[in-house]
Amino acid sequence: MLTETALAKGAETHVPVLSFRGISKTFPGVRALDGVELDLFAGQVTALIGENGAGKSTVVKILTGIYQPDGGTILVNGVETRFLTAQAAAEAGVTAIHQETVLFDELTVAENIFIGHAPRTRFGLIDASAMEAEAKRLLASIGADLDPRIRLRELGIASKHLVAIARALSIDASVVIMDEPTAALSHKEIHELYDLVEKLKAQGKAILFISHKFDEIFRIADRWTVFRDGQFVGSGRIADVTEGRLVQLMVGREVDKIYPKRPARIGPPVLTVAGYCHPTEFEDIGFTLHQGEILGFYGLVGAGRSEVMQALFGITRPSKGACRIDDRVLVLRSTADAIAAGIVYVPEDRGRQGAVKGLPIFQNVTLPSLEKTSRAGFLRLAEEFRMTRDYTSRLDLRAASLDQDVGLLSGGNQQKVVIAKWLATKPRVIILDEPTKGIDIGSKAAVHDFMSELAAQGLAVIMVSSEIPEVLGMSDRVIVMREGRIAAEFQGGSMTPENLVRAAAGIEGEAA
Repeated sequence: MLTETALAKGAETHVPVLSFRGISKTFPGVRALDGVELDLFAGQVTALIGENGAGKSTVVKILTGIYQPDGGTILVNGVETRFLTAQAAAEAGVTAIHQETVLFDELTVAENIFIGHAPRTRFGLIDASAMEAEAKRLLASIGADLDPRIRLRELGIASKHLVAIARALSIDASVVIMDEPTAALSHKEIHELYDLVEKLKAQGKAILFISHKFDEIFRIADRWTVFRDGQFVGSGRIADVTEGRLVQLMVGREVDKIYPKRPARIGPPVLTVAGYCHPTEFEDIGFTLHQGEILGFYGLVGAGRSEVMQALFGITRPSKGACRIDDRVLVLRSTADAIAAGIVYVPEDRGRQGAVKGLPIFQNVTLPSLEKTSRAGFLRLAEEFRMTRDYTSRLDLRAASLDQDVGLLSGGNQQKVVIAKWLATKPRVIILDEPTKGIDIGSKAAVHDFMSELAAQGLAVIMVSSEIPEVLGMSDRVIVMREGRIAAEFQGGSMTPENLVRAAAGIEGEAA
């Protein structure tokens, strides 16, 4: 296992505020963490770096008492401990500020800061005056000029982050976790957050900073730790590492052996998108998709990939731009328009947006194709089962029967039902948004194999994925998005893990 900790100059000799030693965590079919290590030091920012699926979110949930590790040791100031609940983690001085702040819009600023530990009068009632006065003091300590009495819904995102930080300080936190804290902030607000991080460091807080943005990491972090596929890869001082080295540590793997793909026979253009814009989500999106092609879309959280796909499926409407199937201009006012044009979309959130839980498998599969399974206004049950059996068998669906409630299936089998549903419409273009997210290795293999089969049959496929091996292993071409725009396009020899990460993170140039 690679580690640069011992090589780092001036390595700390004092005891970390918090340490992980050999922490493991397994979920059904997935080993999320495999003996990882992590050290957080007082007055320092440690950047936790890794691509999607590296285990960063699992670490945060263990640190905050939401998950319990299966093995390993957690040390606080050198003393072994366990966070059995979120409250236990808070009492130990650990708090998290998430990308989407977990606050309550209908409560006041002061109530949000002190929820769960408000000061009390001698009669046991909440002391509103004391709470507001202390909230004002905490806000002032981080340079936040906010009225503690106003309701949170009146504040913007940046101000809500300040309230979340004040709440962290209200419990006298020694460890502050910042999980993608700048994802929804403006340029000015980001620099204000940097100043705040410096204040927290000056107060002796140990900060775990999770970000995909290398400019942020090199701007504010003192140390780095890299995870890859749930394993600890290395750690060291930021001053002793380069962006290129971190990218190499993040993505070092051979993808050809994991995702074998059939040779593609690329045909003529099927879908052409030009100048697609949305007021808040994406700008100037343009690309061409060919028959028999798998076009991969890669990007970091918030890059706008899913939002573009939802516009192509008629869920949202772009403010301007054009979309064509062959030479025919499309006006996509609704999902029905998209389906009629031959465009279908398998969403990332299959549980809420893809499958209808409570309905059996066969009704889920035939739902968009009722005109094909009915006659004179009456559904033909035999035809519904025939259609369902045809498409689910090709995807190797594992279920007790076709009239089983889809909500009782595993995540991987739910995904197969959603894919079968849209394939039954006989589309020209299929958009797969994170097609293998949260499913086991066997189901991933079945989905990948069928994806190749679809392309070989002439279907045009768009695959949105946050997994670099999947993108490189399955795509004929890759478009990388960053902050709502197309950052780069790669094909052939330029399709490398390093180039994708650099483009997604805004690092200039291509890897050598």
